[in-house]
Amino acid sequence: MIVDYTDKELTQRYQLMAQTIIPRPIAWIVTQNEEGTVNIAPFSYFMGLSSEPATMMVSIGHKSDGSQKDTLKNIRQTKKCTICMVDEAHLEAMHFSSKELGEDESEAVAFDIETKEVVEGFPPMVTDVPSAFFCEFYQEIDLKGSTTIPLVVEIKAQFIDEKIISDKERITLDYAPIARVGKSYALLGKNITPPIIK
Repeated sequence: MIVDYTDKELTQRYQLMAQTIIPRPIAWIVTQNEEGTVNIAPFSYFMGLSSEPATMMVSIGHKSDGSQKDTLKNIRQTKKCTICMVDEAHLEAMHFSSKELGEDESEAVAFDIETKEVVEGFPPMVTDVPSAFFCEFYQEIDLKGSTTIPLVVEIKAQFIDEKIISDKERITLDYAPIARVGKSYALLGKNITPPIIK
């Protein structure tokens, strides 16, 4: 079966992509507006981009009324964000935080999500997440004819919970992040070690 994307509506294309481009990591992006209101929102169109410069990309859509999401607006204004990786302990709070709130409302307050300031000059991170990246705006990509805005952010610092470090010398990490699989969430299964290439 070949699916011609030119014949599909936006929602159909999204459903097809979301069910086959898997798993997708969940980025819990924390931003602040100029008044200091903390915004926490999950995104699954998110990925590492490069190690030099150390960058990640997240694609941000719009609110249901067509206005720009607070995450996008805040990053455009302040040029900063903190990206938290989500584990099972935060699954419910992360899911609830996807609900649209007013610009002056904070998910941290509405859904009782505890945060803490770790790196000066950056938005706070969600407390007790396994890892968080403190990022600066790097580049905005213009997707012609799209309402989705891909942003490239540069990693300036990373928090790693000591509990997930299995080898401090090599900085080897062992934790179970939440991923998006279609409309559901999932934990990654067993690790598979490939054969040695000679």
